[in-house]
Amino acid sequence: MKKNIAVIGGGAAGMMAAYAAAKSGAQVTLYEKNEKLGKKIYITGKGRCNITSSLPIEEFIQNVPGNGMFLYSSFNNFTNQDIIELLKKEGLHVKEERGRRVFPTTDNAKDVLNALIKLLKKANVQIKTNAKVEKILVQDGKVTGLQANINGQKQTINADKIILATGGKSYPVTGSTGDGYELAKQLGHTITTIKPSLIPLTAKREDLELCKELQGLSLINVSIKLIDTSKNKVIYEDFGEMLFTHWGVSGPIILSGSAHLLRYKNVEELLSKGQIELSINLKPALTAEKLENRLLRDFEAQKNKEYKNSLNDLLPKKLIEPIIRLSGIDREKQVNSITKQERKNLVSLLQDFRIKISGFRPIEEAIVTSGGISTKEINPKTMESKIVHGLYFAGEIIDVDAYTGGFNLQIAWSTGYTAGM
Repeated sequence: MKKNIAVIGGGAAGMMAAYAAAKSGAQVTLYEKNEKLGKKIYITGKGRCNITSSLPIEEFIQNVPGNGMFLYSSFNNFTNQDIIELLKKEGLHVKEERGRRVFPTTDNAKDVLNALIKLLKKANVQIKTNAKVEKILVQDGKVTGLQANINGQKQTINADKIILATGGKSYPVTGSTGDGYELAKQLGHTITTIKPSLIPLTAKREDLELCKELQGLSLINVSIKLIDTSKNKVIYEDFGEMLFTHWGVSGPIILSGSAHLLRYKNVEELLSKGQIELSINLKPALTAEKLENRLLRDFEAQKNKEYKNSLNDLLPKKLIEPIIRLSGIDREKQVNSITKQERKNLVSLLQDFRIKISGFRPIEEAIVTSGGISTKEINPKTMESKIVHGLYFAGEIIDVDAYTGGFNLQIAWSTGYTAGM
């Protein structure tokens, strides 16, 4: 007789778990509390869905600062190539972009979701939406079923095994409100501290005003360093794209930096003292000497202009006014009378543009959450609970999290597939 499997949560991990369980011969029902599946998939990769990374799968663990080694088996059970091939069979083709990120060729997250739903239907997975699971039933240390509110009606449903894939606490509008943690806690599981990861950073006092002034400005091909100024220690450095916002800074390299900052010793104390700074190199392709030579050429070509009108070829329009102000050079000064020292100061500013960081945005704005069900209580080869027989976990509910670039979705695909099998 077919095993009866219940999957709780219809996101990336839950859908993959349901598909894998059905393919291995089980009768599967997927319970999703929202009115439709995959709400979070819609918003990943700015609505384009960064499916995975094209890096060799053995390098994925290096991109998972939160308990990466725990994922060794599941990453190998279901690789980045496996998800690409699976979607291709459903007619969804992919492309690789900067930073080895993999997207659908259509640039539309909805197409990824539609492909997954087609797979579920072909595998005869029963899908129940508007279905909020309120309790997992256990007898003699083994799963027996669940209690759910489905379309306003309370039901008790038998199940041989249950896969819990309800996500973390990030983006609660998509249904990730942390209720899966409560279900697991009721069964004796430990929930490690829940914190935001891959989260925009907030700026401190006067630098907050600067960020507001630059709000909406996106910088590409810049390099950053997050610095502990109390020790003059670089916590994280990266190269790529970032964005100024009305509260501070965001964008891919800032989000990845936040995952490091989150784990840095005494970070809360350092942030409160203003001892964490973001250093932005606006011209990383040039050495200080080459940048000074570039300035000399620009100034020579515009020698009769005032300083305030001389930076148009060098910088985005929004940055010019703040740079003029912070450089300390008189804005009305003729370019040909700028001193060598003033020019050197300007080069330093362009290659070390500082923002004091005050903290992180609220957890609800995080792309993923750090923390969750302790990996010590889960069998890494099967994703089964070590506490309750027949209970499995998949995706962000587990205490694992990665950098931006498709790694978090690959965690969902891999752990979902492993749990389902």
